Amino acid sequence: MPIPVTIADDSALSRKTIKRALPEDWDITIHEAKNGVEALDAVHAGLAEVLFLDLQMPQKDGFEVLKELQQEHQKTIVIVISADIQPAAQALVSSMGAFRFLQKPLKADQLRETLLDVGLL
Repeated sequence: MPIPVTIADDSALSRKTIKRALPEDWDITIHEAKNGVEALDAVHAGLAEVLFLDLQMPQKDGFEVLKELQQEHQKTIVIVISADIQPAAQALVSSMGAFRFLQKPLKADQLRETLLDVGLL
């Protein structure tokens, strides 16, 4: 059964880049979210067992999404993909339950390694 995956990023180009980096042999269904509200809607609809999350988005940013997921005790595996590489931001998302922080531009080998680490591949 395919794993439901949501890519949450306000940039269509970034969403496309993430889709291209995903392993071809990974059995998934992909959904997209353009902001944090849509990302949370996807989680609540069961469309985000795995959530690739940007930090800088309109309506609700990635930090707000992580906070809500943490408060709701959601079991979603969150992998943050962001250009904001400040150590404080990385530490904060980790403390809020994100599995990993990957830097934009995303590299396919880093993503594959992350998916292996979490046991998704």
